[in-house]
Amino acid sequence: MKEKLISDGKRIDGRKAEEFRPIEMKLDIVSRANGSASFRFGNSVVVASVFGPRALTPRHLQKPDSCVLRCRYNMAPFSVDDRKNPGPDRRSKEISKVTRLALEPAIFLEEFPKATIDAYIEVLQADGSTRVTGINATSLALVDSGVPMKDLVTACSVGKIDDTLIVDLNGKEDNNSEADIAFAMMPSKDKITLLQMDGLLTKQEFLTAIKMAKSYCKKIYELQKKTLKEKYENVD
Repeated sequence: MKEKLISDGKRIDGRKAEEFRPIEMKLDIVSRANGSASFRFGNSVVVASVFGPRALTPRHLQKPDSCVLRCRYNMAPFSVDDRKNPGPDRRSKEISKVTRLALEPAIFLEEFPKATIDAYIEVLQADGSTRVTGINATSLALVDSGVPMKDLVTACSVGKIDDTLIVDLNGKEDNNSEADIAFAMMPSKDKITLLQMDGLLTKQEFLTAIKMAKSYCKKIYELQKKTLKEKYENVD
């Protein structure tokens, strides 16, 4: 029998529909990077490291009036129950691209012509919502590296299970949802930088899902700011 994902208003992991998993953020994870951070949604754990701005080679890839942001999303072979083959695949390339597109609007790329900023996103544990977890980690790592930004980028997932809208999908929910949305925004500017949806929602469900995503992102945003402030409050 198919496992029931919502019963008596409770999800499979005991959460309510609009309740997210425990969140944990850390900075300075990779000592050799210019900036780095880890981000955890429940059992989904991602480490992001940022290098640059630095000269971009070969030169034909350079932009004379802008920096080039390059993102590489990768899932470690041990991050899932069934061992993942190492190396890039179609999914990782697609997520690398959407991560870059989600982050670019927040960065003053024009300040570093002919340069590159490289972001490496490594999924250590995967239990759903890894692309938005990676965006949150990379946003923190960019700030940690000193890259000038207009705002943090904050991301979350929203989905539909058994005609119920839920936030922060875990692995089973991600794989069995009627619809799921990956959402990212710059909260202080109320600007959406990523909106991807699989499945079907009515117009009203879609509008409600976006409202939920914005509200959830603003809560994460406060935690991101708190994590960054704590780092500099402890500097003598």
